Amino acid sequence: MMAKQKKIEKRDNREQQDFVQSLGVVLRRKFGVTAGERIGLGVSGGADSVALLRLMAELREKLGIVPCVAHFNHQLRGKAADADEKFVAKLAAQHGLEFFVERENVAALAKREKCNVEDAARRARYAYFERLVKEGHLKRVAVAHTADDQAETVLAHILRGTGIAGLGGIHPEAGCVFRPLLTMRRAGLRAYLRSLRQAWREDRTNKDVTRTRARIRMQLLPMLEKRFNPAVVEHLCQLAELAREDNAQLDGHAELRLRALSQERDGGVAIAIRDIALGMGTSGTESPKDELLPDWRGSARAIAKRMVRQLVRRVKPQAGELGAKHVEAALHLAAFGHSGKVLQLPGGVEVRREREALLFRAAEGAGNAGRKGKETRGWEQRPGARAYAREVRLPPLGQTLRLDAPSRILQVRVIDWPSEGRETTEWRAVLDRERLGVPLVLRNWKPGDVMRPAGHRKRHTVARLLNELGRTRWEKETWPVLESAGQVAWALGLPVAEEFAVAPGSRAGVVITEESAK
Repeated sequence: MMAKQKKIEKRDNREQQDFVQSLGVVLRRKFGVTAGERIGLGVSGGADSVALLRLMAELREKLGIVPCVAHFNHQLRGKAADADEKFVAKLAAQHGLEFFVERENVAALAKREKCNVEDAARRARYAYFERLVKEGHLKRVAVAHTADDQAETVLAHILRGTGIAGLGGIHPEAGCVFRPLLTMRRAGLRAYLRSLRQAWREDRTNKDVTRTRARIRMQLLPMLEKRFNPAVVEHLCQLAELAREDNAQLDGHAELRLRALSQERDGGVAIAIRDIALGMGTSGTESPKDELLPDWRGSARAIAKRMVRQLVRRVKPQAGELGAKHVEAALHLAAFGHSGKVLQLPGGVEVRREREALLFRAAEGAGNAGRKGKETRGWEQRPGARAYAREVRLPPLGQTLRLDAPSRILQVRVIDWPSEGRETTEWRAVLDRERLGVPLVLRNWKPGDVMRPAGHRKRHTVARLLNELGRTRWEKETWPVLESAGQVAWALGLPVAEEFAVAPGSRAGVVITEESAK
Protein backbone atom coordinates (compact mmCIF):
# COMPACT_ATOMS: atom_id res chain seq x y z
CA MET A 1 0.00 0.00 0.00
CA MET A 2 2.85 2.36 0.91
CA ALA A 3 4.64 1.50 -2.34
CA LYS A 4 1.51 2.27 -4.33
CA GLN A 5 1.11 5.62 -2.58
CA LYS A 6 4.72 6.54 -3.28
CA LYS A 7 4.25 5.60 -6.93
CA ILE A 8 1.22 7.90 -7.18
CA GLU A 9 3.11 10.76 -5.50
CA LYS A 10 6.07 10.28 -7.84
CA ARG A 11 3.75 10.40 -10.86
CA ASP A 12 2.03 13.52 -9.51
CA ASN A 13 5.38 15.24 -8.96
CA ARG A 14 6.45 14.41 -12.50
CA GLU A 15 3.20 15.79 -13.92
CA GLN A 16 3.55 18.92 -11.80
CA GLN A 17 7.04 19.54 -13.12
CA ASP A 18 5.87 18.90 -16.70
CA PHE A 19 3.23 21.62 -16.31
CA VAL A 20 5.70 24.05 -14.81
CA GLN A 21 8.37 23.42 -17.46
CA SER A 22 5.83 23.62 -20.28
CA LEU A 23 4.57 26.99 -19.09
CA GLY A 24 8.13 28.26 -18.63
CA VAL A 25 8.94 27.48 -22.27
CA VAL A 26 5.74 29.21 -23.45
CA LEU A 27 6.44 32.33 -21.38
CA ARG A 28 9.99 32.70 -22.70
CA ARG A 29 9.60 31.68 -26.33
CA LYS A 30 6.09 32.80 -27.22
CA PHE A 31 5.54 35.79 -24.95
CA GLY A 32 9.11 36.99 -24.45
CA VAL A 33 8.93 37.20 -20.67
CA THR A 34 12.17 38.55 -19.21
CA ALA A 35 13.70 38.77 -15.75
CA GLY A 36 12.45 41.63 -13.61
CA GLU A 37 9.00 41.87 -15.22
CA ARG A 38 6.07 42.67 -12.93
CA ILE A 39 3.37 40.42 -14.34
CA GLY A 40 -0.19 40.69 -13.11
CA LEU A 41 -2.20 37.49 -12.76
CA GLY A 42 -5.93 37.89 -13.30
CA VAL A 43 -7.22 35.56 -10.57
CA SER A 44 -10.97 35.11 -10.06
CA GLY A 45 -10.66 32.21 -7.62
CA GLY A 46 -11.74 29.60 -10.18
CA ALA A 47 -9.65 26.51 -10.93
CA ASP A 48 -7.92 27.83 -14.07
CA SER A 49 -6.83 31.15 -12.57
CA VAL A 50 -5.71 29.48 -9.32
CA ALA A 51 -3.61 27.06 -11.43
CA LEU A 52 -2.08 30.06 -13.21
CA LEU A 53 -1.16 31.57 -9.84
CA ARG A 54 0.46 28.38 -8.55
CA LEU A 55 2.37 27.81 -11.80
CA MET A 56 3.68 31.39 -11.95
CA ALA A 57 4.64 31.25 -8.28
CA GLU A 58 6.69 28.14 -9.08
CA LEU A 59 8.42 29.89 -11.99
CA ARG A 60 9.21 33.24 -10.38
CA GLU A 61 12.72 32.31 -9.22
CA LYS A 62 13.61 30.39 -12.35
CA LEU A 63 12.48 33.20 -14.68
CA GLY A 64 13.29 36.08 -12.34
CA ILE A 65 9.79 37.51 -12.70
CA VAL A 66 7.66 39.35 -10.13
CA PRO A 67 4.12 37.92 -10.27
CA CYS A 68 1.33 39.97 -8.64
CA VAL A 69 -2.34 39.12 -8.23
CA ALA A 70 -5.14 41.29 -9.68
CA HIS A 71 -8.73 40.49 -8.65
CA PHE A 72 -11.87 42.21 -9.94
CA ASN A 73 -15.03 41.85 -7.83
CA HIS A 74 -18.03 42.25 -10.15
CA GLN A 75 -20.44 42.30 -7.16
CA LEU A 76 -22.84 40.08 -9.11
CA ARG A 77 -23.11 37.18 -6.65
CA GLY A 78 -23.42 38.95 -3.31
CA LYS A 79 -21.69 37.14 -0.45
CA ALA A 80 -20.23 34.55 -2.83
CA ALA A 81 -18.39 37.27 -4.74
CA ASP A 82 -17.00 38.70 -1.48
CA ALA A 83 -15.93 35.21 -0.44
CA ASP A 84 -14.09 34.83 -3.77
CA GLU A 85 -12.22 38.06 -3.08
CA LYS A 86 -11.20 36.94 0.41
CA PHE A 87 -10.07 33.56 -0.94
CA VAL A 88 -7.86 35.16 -3.62
CA ALA A 89 -6.41 37.69 -1.17
CA LYS A 90 -5.50 34.88 1.26
CA LEU A 91 -3.95 32.78 -1.52
CA ALA A 92 -1.84 35.71 -2.71
CA ALA A 93 -0.63 36.32 0.85
CA GLN A 94 0.26 32.64 1.31
CA HIS A 95 2.59 32.82 -1.68
CA GLY A 96 3.99 36.27 -0.89
CA LEU A 97 2.41 37.93 -3.94
CA GLU A 98 1.32 41.58 -4.03
CA PHE A 99 -2.47 41.85 -4.24
CA PHE A 100 -4.53 44.39 -6.21
CA VAL A 101 -8.32 44.49 -6.04
CA GLU A 102 -11.14 46.59 -7.46
CA ARG A 103 -14.89 46.37 -6.93
CA GLU A 104 -17.66 47.62 -9.20
CA ASN A 105 -21.40 47.10 -9.41
CA VAL A 106 -21.41 45.59 -12.88
CA ALA A 107 -25.20 45.07 -12.95
CA ALA A 108 -25.70 48.82 -12.51
CA LEU A 109 -23.00 49.49 -15.10
CA ALA A 110 -24.74 47.25 -17.64
CA LYS A 111 -28.03 49.04 -17.01
CA ARG A 112 -26.42 52.46 -17.51
CA GLU A 113 -24.67 51.41 -20.71
CA LYS A 114 -27.67 49.40 -21.97
CA CYS A 115 -25.68 46.23 -22.63
CA ASN A 116 -25.73 42.68 -21.30
CA VAL A 117 -24.11 41.94 -17.94
CA GLU A 118 -21.46 39.58 -19.33
CA ASP A 119 -20.21 42.17 -21.81
CA ALA A 120 -20.17 44.90 -19.16
CA ALA A 121 -18.28 42.62 -16.76
CA ARG A 122 -15.65 41.76 -19.36
CA ARG A 123 -15.07 45.37 -20.36
CA ALA A 124 -14.89 46.56 -16.75
CA ARG A 125 -12.42 43.82 -15.83
CA TYR A 126 -10.08 44.51 -18.75
CA ALA A 127 -10.32 48.26 -18.20
CA TYR A 128 -9.10 47.62 -14.64
CA PHE A 129 -6.15 45.57 -15.90
CA GLU A 130 -5.30 48.32 -18.37
CA ARG A 131 -5.32 50.95 -15.61
CA LEU A 132 -2.94 48.87 -13.49
CA VAL A 133 -0.53 48.78 -16.43
CA LYS A 134 -0.91 52.47 -17.32
CA GLU A 135 -0.32 53.49 -13.70
CA GLY A 136 2.94 51.52 -13.70
CA HIS A 137 1.96 48.86 -11.16
CA LEU A 138 2.39 46.08 -13.74
CA LYS A 139 4.01 45.62 -17.12
CA ARG A 140 1.25 43.34 -18.43
CA VAL A 141 -1.43 40.96 -17.19
CA ALA A 142 -1.78 37.20 -17.72
CA VAL A 143 -5.26 35.68 -17.70
CA ALA A 144 -6.15 32.00 -17.50
CA HIS A 145 -8.06 31.12 -20.68
CA THR A 146 -7.47 27.49 -21.67
CA ALA A 147 -7.75 25.36 -24.80
CA ASP A 148 -11.27 24.40 -23.65
CA ASP A 149 -12.22 28.08 -23.46
CA GLN A 150 -10.90 28.52 -26.99
CA ALA A 151 -12.92 25.60 -28.33
CA GLU A 152 -16.08 26.82 -26.58
CA THR A 153 -15.59 30.32 -28.00
CA VAL A 154 -15.14 29.09 -31.57
CA LEU A 155 -18.27 26.92 -31.30
CA ALA A 156 -20.26 29.79 -29.79
CA HIS A 157 -19.24 32.06 -32.68
CA ILE A 158 -20.15 29.39 -35.25
CA LEU A 159 -23.56 28.83 -33.68
CA ARG A 160 -24.50 32.51 -33.65
CA GLY A 161 -23.01 33.13 -37.10
CA THR A 162 -19.53 34.40 -37.76
CA GLY A 163 -16.87 35.13 -40.34
CA ILE A 164 -13.19 34.38 -40.41
CA ALA A 165 -12.46 36.91 -37.63
CA GLY A 166 -14.87 35.12 -35.29
CA LEU A 167 -13.32 31.75 -36.12
CA GLY A 168 -10.09 33.19 -34.71
CA GLY A 169 -11.64 32.90 -31.25
CA ILE A 170 -9.56 34.13 -28.30
CA HIS A 171 -6.30 35.83 -29.24
CA PRO A 172 -3.14 34.88 -27.33
CA GLU A 173 -2.37 38.58 -26.85
CA ALA A 174 -4.62 41.64 -26.83
CA GLY A 175 -3.25 44.96 -25.65
CA CYS A 176 -1.67 44.56 -22.22
CA VAL A 177 -3.26 41.12 -21.68
CA PHE A 178 -1.76 37.76 -22.65
CA ARG A 179 -2.96 34.17 -22.24
CA PRO A 180 -0.19 31.68 -21.48
CA LEU A 181 -2.53 28.72 -20.74
CA LEU A 182 -4.32 28.80 -24.10
CA THR A 183 -2.78 25.50 -25.21
CA MET A 184 -3.47 23.68 -21.92
CA ARG A 185 -6.56 21.59 -21.14
CA ARG A 186 -8.83 22.43 -18.24
CA ALA A 187 -8.86 18.85 -16.93
CA GLY A 188 -5.07 18.78 -16.79
CA LEU A 189 -4.95 22.00 -14.79
CA ARG A 190 -7.46 20.64 -12.28
CA ALA A 191 -5.47 17.45 -11.94
CA TYR A 192 -2.40 19.63 -11.28
CA LEU A 193 -4.26 21.47 -8.50
CA ARG A 194 -5.45 18.21 -6.94
CA SER A 195 -1.90 16.89 -6.91
CA LEU A 196 -0.98 20.01 -4.91
CA ARG A 197 -4.06 19.60 -2.70
CA GLN A 198 -4.94 23.15 -3.70
CA ALA A 199 -8.57 24.25 -3.30
CA TRP A 200 -10.39 26.66 -5.61
CA ARG A 201 -13.75 28.42 -5.80
CA GLU A 202 -16.63 27.23 -7.98
CA ASP A 203 -18.91 29.74 -9.68
CA ARG A 204 -22.39 28.21 -9.84
CA THR A 205 -23.28 30.23 -12.93
CA ASN A 206 -20.72 28.14 -14.88
CA LYS A 207 -23.11 25.17 -14.54
CA ASP A 208 -26.27 27.09 -15.38
CA VAL A 209 -27.35 25.37 -18.61
CA THR A 210 -29.85 28.12 -19.38
CA ARG A 211 -26.71 29.97 -20.56
CA THR A 212 -25.43 29.12 -24.02
CA ARG A 213 -21.81 28.97 -22.92
CA ALA A 214 -22.60 26.48 -20.13
CA ARG A 215 -24.57 24.24 -22.54
CA ILE A 216 -21.63 24.22 -24.94
CA ARG A 217 -19.24 23.35 -22.10
CA MET A 218 -21.34 20.71 -20.38
CA GLN A 219 -23.36 19.19 -23.24
CA LEU A 220 -22.14 19.99 -26.76
CA LEU A 221 -18.36 19.55 -26.39
CA PRO A 222 -18.59 16.30 -24.38
CA MET A 223 -20.99 14.90 -26.99
CA LEU A 224 -18.66 15.89 -29.86
CA GLU A 225 -15.68 14.31 -28.10
CA LYS A 226 -17.59 11.10 -27.37
CA ARG A 227 -19.51 10.61 -30.62
CA PHE A 228 -17.41 12.32 -33.27
CA ASN A 229 -13.76 12.99 -32.42
CA PRO A 230 -11.95 12.81 -29.07
CA ALA A 231 -9.50 15.46 -30.36
CA VAL A 232 -12.22 18.00 -31.23
CA VAL A 233 -10.87 20.59 -28.77
CA GLU A 234 -7.38 20.44 -30.26
CA HIS A 235 -8.80 20.68 -33.79
CA LEU A 236 -10.96 23.70 -32.94
CA CYS A 237 -7.90 25.39 -31.42
CA GLN A 238 -5.94 24.69 -34.60
CA LEU A 239 -8.80 26.11 -36.68
CA ALA A 240 -8.70 29.29 -34.56
CA GLU A 241 -4.96 29.69 -35.10
CA LEU A 242 -5.24 29.25 -38.88
CA ALA A 243 -8.17 31.66 -39.03
CA ARG A 244 -6.21 34.32 -37.11
CA GLU A 245 -3.31 33.98 -39.55
CA ASP A 246 -5.55 34.35 -42.61
CA ASN A 247 -7.52 37.19 -41.05
CA ALA A 248 -4.31 39.07 -40.23
CA GLN A 249 -3.24 38.78 -43.88
CA LEU A 250 -6.57 40.17 -45.14
CA ASP A 251 -6.53 42.95 -42.53
CA GLY A 252 -3.02 43.83 -43.71
CA HIS A 253 -4.26 44.25 -47.29
CA ALA A 254 -7.13 46.44 -46.06
CA GLU A 255 -4.79 48.59 -43.97
CA LEU A 256 -2.44 49.02 -46.94
CA ARG A 257 -5.30 50.25 -49.11
CA LEU A 258 -6.52 52.65 -46.43
CA ARG A 259 -3.05 54.13 -45.97
CA ALA A 260 -2.85 54.82 -49.69
CA LEU A 261 -6.43 55.85 -50.40
CA SER A 262 -8.03 57.45 -47.31
CA GLN A 263 -7.52 60.99 -46.08
CA GLU A 264 -8.38 62.91 -42.95
CA ARG A 265 -10.78 65.82 -43.41
CA ASP A 266 -13.70 67.52 -41.72
CA GLY A 267 -12.76 65.90 -38.42
CA GLY A 268 -13.10 62.38 -39.84
CA VAL A 269 -11.68 60.03 -42.45
CA ALA A 270 -12.84 60.07 -46.06
CA ILE A 271 -12.42 57.54 -48.85
CA ALA A 272 -13.52 57.73 -52.47
CA ILE A 273 -16.50 55.58 -53.44
CA ARG A 274 -14.53 53.97 -56.25
CA ASP A 275 -11.88 52.83 -53.78
CA ILE A 276 -14.24 51.03 -51.41
CA ALA A 277 -17.19 49.97 -53.59
CA LEU A 278 -15.41 47.96 -56.29
CA GLY A 279 -17.05 44.57 -56.44
CA MET A 280 -20.28 45.97 -54.93
CA GLY A 281 -22.10 46.21 -58.26
CA THR A 282 -20.87 49.70 -59.15
CA SER A 283 -18.98 50.83 -62.21
CA GLY A 284 -16.33 52.87 -60.44
CA THR A 285 -13.09 53.37 -62.27
CA GLU A 286 -9.77 52.08 -61.07
CA SER A 287 -7.82 54.30 -58.72
CA PRO A 288 -4.62 55.74 -60.18
CA LYS A 289 -2.85 54.49 -57.05
CA ASP A 290 -3.86 50.85 -57.64
CA GLU A 291 -0.64 50.01 -59.42
CA LEU A 292 1.11 50.57 -56.06
CA LEU A 293 -1.07 48.00 -54.32
CA PRO A 294 -1.25 44.20 -54.45
CA ASP A 295 -3.82 42.64 -56.77
CA TRP A 296 -7.00 42.45 -54.69
CA ARG A 297 -10.00 42.28 -57.02
CA GLY A 298 -10.59 38.59 -56.42
CA SER A 299 -11.21 39.39 -52.75
CA ALA A 300 -12.66 42.88 -53.25
CA ARG A 301 -15.67 42.37 -51.01
CA ALA A 302 -13.67 40.79 -48.18
CA ILE A 303 -11.17 43.66 -48.30
CA ALA A 304 -13.92 46.28 -48.50
CA LYS A 305 -15.59 44.90 -45.36
CA ARG A 306 -12.33 45.09 -43.45
CA MET A 307 -11.78 48.63 -44.69
CA VAL A 308 -15.15 49.63 -43.23
CA ARG A 309 -14.36 48.01 -39.89
CA GLN A 310 -10.96 49.68 -39.70
CA LEU A 311 -12.41 53.08 -40.61
CA VAL A 312 -15.01 52.75 -37.84
CA ARG A 313 -12.35 51.75 -35.30
CA ARG A 314 -10.29 54.82 -36.23
CA VAL A 315 -13.06 57.32 -35.50
CA LYS A 316 -15.45 55.77 -32.97
CA PRO A 317 -15.55 57.68 -29.67
CA GLN A 318 -17.23 55.03 -27.50
CA ALA A 319 -17.83 51.30 -27.09
CA GLY A 320 -20.08 49.56 -29.57
CA GLU A 321 -19.98 46.30 -31.51
CA LEU A 322 -20.08 46.55 -35.30
CA GLY A 323 -22.05 43.65 -36.76
CA ALA A 324 -22.09 42.19 -40.27
CA LYS A 325 -25.37 44.01 -41.03
CA HIS A 326 -23.79 47.36 -40.15
CA VAL A 327 -20.87 46.70 -42.49
CA GLU A 328 -23.24 45.68 -45.30
CA ALA A 329 -25.26 48.86 -44.74
CA ALA A 330 -22.11 51.00 -45.10
CA LEU A 331 -21.15 49.23 -48.35
CA HIS A 332 -24.72 49.63 -49.63
CA LEU A 333 -24.50 53.36 -48.90
CA ALA A 334 -21.27 53.49 -50.90
CA ALA A 335 -22.67 51.56 -53.84
CA PHE A 336 -26.23 52.87 -54.09
CA GLY A 337 -26.71 55.79 -51.66
CA HIS A 338 -27.37 59.38 -52.63
CA SER A 339 -25.22 62.32 -51.62
CA GLY A 340 -26.30 63.61 -48.22
CA LYS A 341 -27.51 60.28 -46.82
CA VAL A 342 -26.21 59.47 -43.34
CA LEU A 343 -25.83 56.05 -41.72
CA GLN A 344 -25.63 55.75 -37.93
CA LEU A 345 -23.36 52.97 -36.64
CA PRO A 346 -22.59 51.55 -33.16
CA GLY A 347 -19.91 53.30 -31.17
CA GLY A 348 -21.20 56.81 -31.92
CA VAL A 349 -20.08 56.77 -35.57
CA GLU A 350 -21.87 58.19 -38.55
CA VAL A 351 -21.06 57.63 -42.21
CA ARG A 352 -22.12 60.27 -44.72
CA ARG A 353 -22.25 59.92 -48.48
CA GLU A 354 -20.53 63.09 -49.75
CA ARG A 355 -21.00 62.97 -53.52
CA GLU A 356 -18.26 60.56 -54.64
CA ALA A 357 -16.85 59.82 -51.18
CA LEU A 358 -17.79 58.28 -47.84
CA LEU A 359 -16.92 60.27 -44.74
CA PHE A 360 -16.57 58.37 -41.44
CA ARG A 361 -16.81 60.62 -38.40
CA ALA A 362 -17.64 60.56 -34.69
CA ALA A 363 -21.27 61.62 -34.31
CA GLU A 364 -20.80 64.30 -31.65
CA GLY A 365 -24.00 64.84 -29.73
CA ALA A 366 -25.89 62.38 -31.93
CA GLY A 367 -28.76 60.92 -29.93
CA ASN A 368 -29.35 58.04 -32.34
CA ALA A 369 -25.77 56.79 -32.54
CA GLY A 370 -25.63 53.03 -32.45
CA ARG A 371 -29.07 52.31 -33.97
CA LYS A 372 -28.88 49.45 -36.41
CA GLY A 373 -28.19 50.75 -39.90
CA LYS A 374 -30.48 53.75 -39.72
CA GLU A 375 -30.24 56.07 -42.73
CA THR A 376 -31.45 59.67 -42.59
CA ARG A 377 -32.13 62.34 -45.18
CA GLY A 378 -31.28 65.92 -44.45
CA TRP A 379 -29.83 67.04 -41.15
CA GLU A 380 -29.78 69.63 -38.42
CA GLN A 381 -26.85 71.40 -36.89
CA ARG A 382 -25.24 69.20 -34.24
CA PRO A 383 -25.72 70.30 -30.61
CA GLY A 384 -21.94 70.02 -30.18
CA ALA A 385 -21.10 72.39 -33.04
CA ARG A 386 -19.35 75.56 -31.86
CA ALA A 387 -21.28 78.75 -32.66
CA TYR A 388 -19.54 82.08 -33.16
CA ALA A 389 -20.62 85.63 -33.91
CA ARG A 390 -18.91 89.03 -33.85
CA GLU A 391 -20.03 92.52 -34.74
CA VAL A 392 -18.20 94.07 -37.68
CA ARG A 393 -17.30 97.72 -38.15
CA LEU A 394 -16.35 98.43 -41.73
CA PRO A 395 -12.95 100.07 -42.31
CA PRO A 396 -12.57 103.48 -44.02
CA LEU A 397 -12.54 103.72 -47.82
CA GLY A 398 -9.45 102.08 -49.32
CA GLN A 399 -8.51 100.15 -46.17
CA THR A 400 -8.69 96.45 -45.28
CA LEU A 401 -9.94 94.76 -42.11
CA ARG A 402 -8.75 91.24 -41.14
CA LEU A 403 -11.31 89.06 -39.37
CA ASP A 404 -10.64 85.77 -37.63
CA ALA A 405 -13.21 83.06 -38.27
CA PRO A 406 -12.92 79.35 -37.35
CA SER A 407 -10.35 77.67 -39.59
CA ARG A 408 -9.93 80.74 -41.82
CA ILE A 409 -9.07 84.44 -41.95
CA LEU A 410 -11.21 86.86 -43.94
CA GLN A 411 -10.25 90.22 -45.43
CA VAL A 412 -12.89 92.98 -45.67
CA ARG A 413 -11.97 95.79 -48.07
CA VAL A 414 -13.99 98.93 -48.86
CA ILE A 415 -13.46 100.21 -52.42
CA ASP A 416 -14.55 103.23 -54.44
CA TRP A 417 -17.07 101.58 -56.71
CA PRO A 418 -17.16 104.08 -59.65
CA SER A 419 -13.36 103.87 -60.10
CA GLU A 420 -12.27 100.50 -58.70
CA GLY A 421 -15.44 98.70 -59.76
CA ARG A 422 -14.13 98.53 -63.31
CA GLU A 423 -11.35 96.26 -62.01
CA THR A 424 -13.81 93.93 -60.26
CA THR A 425 -14.65 91.17 -62.72
CA GLU A 426 -17.55 89.74 -60.72
CA TRP A 427 -19.95 92.44 -59.56
CA ARG A 428 -22.17 89.87 -57.84
CA ALA A 429 -19.43 89.34 -55.22
CA VAL A 430 -19.48 93.01 -54.12
CA LEU A 431 -21.78 94.49 -51.44
CA ASP A 432 -23.07 98.08 -51.49
CA ARG A 433 -21.80 99.73 -48.30
CA GLU A 434 -24.78 102.08 -48.15
CA ARG A 435 -27.28 99.22 -48.22
CA LEU A 436 -25.72 97.44 -45.25
CA GLY A 437 -27.52 98.11 -41.98
CA VAL A 438 -26.64 97.62 -38.34
CA PRO A 439 -25.91 95.49 -36.53
CA LEU A 440 -23.52 94.00 -39.07
CA VAL A 441 -22.56 90.55 -37.73
CA LEU A 442 -20.17 87.90 -38.99
CA ARG A 443 -21.32 84.49 -37.75
CA ASN A 444 -21.46 80.84 -38.68
CA TRP A 445 -24.20 79.43 -40.91
CA LYS A 446 -27.42 78.35 -39.20
CA PRO A 447 -30.16 75.99 -40.40
CA GLY A 448 -32.93 78.09 -41.94
CA ASP A 449 -30.67 80.83 -43.39
CA VAL A 450 -32.13 82.06 -46.69
CA MET A 451 -31.09 84.61 -49.31
CA ARG A 452 -31.75 85.62 -52.93
CA PRO A 453 -28.34 85.61 -54.59
CA ALA A 454 -27.66 88.42 -57.05
CA GLY A 455 -28.85 87.35 -60.50
CA HIS A 456 -31.40 84.85 -59.12
CA ARG A 457 -35.17 85.27 -59.27
CA LYS A 458 -36.02 83.30 -56.12
CA ARG A 459 -34.83 82.98 -52.54
CA HIS A 460 -32.96 79.80 -51.63
CA THR A 461 -31.69 78.28 -48.42
CA VAL A 462 -27.99 78.85 -47.92
CA ALA A 463 -27.70 75.11 -47.18
CA ARG A 464 -28.94 74.28 -50.68
CA LEU A 465 -26.57 76.77 -52.30
CA LEU A 466 -23.63 75.35 -50.36
CA ASN A 467 -24.67 71.82 -51.32
CA GLU A 468 -24.45 72.87 -54.95
CA LEU A 469 -20.90 74.05 -54.25
CA GLY A 470 -20.07 70.61 -52.88
CA ARG A 471 -19.64 71.77 -49.28
CA THR A 472 -19.93 69.01 -46.70
CA ARG A 473 -22.24 68.89 -43.72
CA TRP A 474 -19.44 69.66 -41.27
CA GLU A 475 -17.98 72.46 -43.40
CA LYS A 476 -21.37 74.17 -43.29
CA GLU A 477 -21.43 74.25 -39.51
CA THR A 478 -18.60 76.80 -39.42
CA TRP A 479 -19.29 78.43 -42.79
CA PRO A 480 -19.01 82.26 -42.50
CA VAL A 481 -22.13 84.34 -43.12
CA LEU A 482 -22.52 88.14 -42.90
CA GLU A 483 -25.81 89.27 -41.45
CA SER A 484 -27.11 92.83 -41.98
CA ALA A 485 -29.83 93.92 -39.56
CA GLY A 486 -31.02 90.32 -39.27
CA GLN A 487 -30.82 89.44 -43.00
CA VAL A 488 -28.20 87.30 -44.73
CA ALA A 489 -26.23 89.63 -46.98
CA TRP A 490 -23.23 87.45 -47.83
CA ALA A 491 -21.92 83.89 -47.48
CA LEU A 492 -18.43 82.81 -48.45
CA GLY A 493 -18.21 81.52 -52.02
CA LEU A 494 -21.75 82.63 -52.99
CA PRO A 495 -23.04 85.70 -54.86
CA VAL A 496 -24.09 88.44 -52.42
CA ALA A 497 -27.79 88.85 -51.66
CA GLU A 498 -29.61 90.80 -54.41
CA GLU A 499 -30.88 93.52 -52.05
CA PHE A 500 -27.31 94.25 -50.87
CA ALA A 501 -25.50 94.05 -54.21
CA VAL A 502 -23.85 97.05 -55.86
CA ALA A 503 -25.87 98.79 -58.59
CA PRO A 504 -25.10 101.52 -61.20
CA GLY A 505 -25.57 104.31 -58.62
CA SER A 506 -23.46 102.73 -55.86
CA ARG A 507 -20.61 104.83 -54.47
CA ALA A 508 -18.69 102.38 -52.20
CA GLY A 509 -18.39 98.64 -52.44
CA VAL A 510 -17.43 96.01 -49.82
CA VAL A 511 -15.41 93.00 -50.95
CA ILE A 512 -14.92 90.05 -48.57
CA THR A 513 -12.31 87.43 -49.48
CA GLU A 514 -10.63 84.55 -47.72
CA GLU A 515 -6.96 85.09 -46.99
CA SER A 516 -4.97 82.37 -48.72
CA ALA A 517 -2.71 80.17 -46.59
CA LYS A 518 1.00 80.81 -47.13
